[in-house]
Amino acid sequence: MLNMNPSMLHKALERLEQASHDHAAWQEHLLRVIFCGEPINPDDLAPTAHLRCHFGRWYFEQAPPELRERPSFAVIGAEHERLHRIAAQLLRDVEADSPVVRSDFEELVAGSAGLRLALDALRHEIEAGLRDRDALTGAYRRVEMLPELREWHERARTGGPPCCITLMDVDQLQAINDTHGYQVGDQVLIGAVRFLVEHLRGDDKVFRYGGNEFLLSLPGADLAAGQAAVARIREALSRRLLIVGADGVAIHVTASFGIALLDPEVGVVDSIDRADQALVLAKAAGGNRAISWDPSVTTGPRLRRLTIKDPIV
Repeated sequence: MLNMNPSMLHKALERLEQASHDHAAWQEHLLRVIFCGEPINPDDLAPTAHLRCHFGRWYFEQAPPELRERPSFAVIGAEHERLHRIAAQLLRDVEADSPVVRSDFEELVAGSAGLRLALDALRHEIEAGLRDRDALTGAYRRVEMLPELREWHERARTGGPPCCITLMDVDQLQAINDTHGYQVGDQVLIGAVRFLVEHLRGDDKVFRYGGNEFLLSLPGADLAAGQAAVARIREALSRRLLIVGADGVAIHVTASFGIALLDPEVGVVDSIDRADQALVLAKAAGGNRAISWDPSVTTGPRLRRLTIKDPIV
């Protein structure tokens, strides 16, 4: 699964489509040279032709790192380089006024088909990534959450790495909607998710849990590591994220966090419920704080012990 936000996915898809169009134009010109006598482009005879063409510049210079990790991306590079090698041989035959070797042309056709299949595979991966995302915020959809957490839960249960989960609630969103309008509230949610994606690790994920709540999965992080990560994010979010409303007023955004370990001894839903209990306490204590679940967490005695000076409990 591609771990890229929707804007990055859309941009990657647009560039892929443009690169595919450029390659198709190159191949069309190649066929006109071979069969219609159009002039040869000297660059197509160079050993580095696959680096110089428009498609090659996209492949080697513009494609994002996340695409480079996909198996289909390596296949694309191999097929593209092979096509240029075959094309150079065919063009040398044309230049020498020699007949086109049938096996070379058949290899060109086969290579073109292989490249199209690899491009289609990469395109489908990008499109699947877009389908997995919440249309407004770009967070992963809730329907993707439980399968992901169950996978990490099973790994932890069988001796694998732990996974910390966090429920995050954007503070005072209803008040922002009432004062500045729902369009501004939407921008707050979009900005919050973008901020999270930029400040989390590559394997961490943000799921839209519902409304203004989001679940963060932090695979490989135990409770202490999860607490440290959330503390850093909470503080940075409260200091940096500003949204300007339609009325020109800057809106300072904060969030509350409930933290729990994805406990291998209980079910996934129970662990989420623990994070939710901790989040309830964080919100009731004034917001802009992170609270970790422990067996004593309730909405009674524990609340009376909280003070506004305690950002992490």
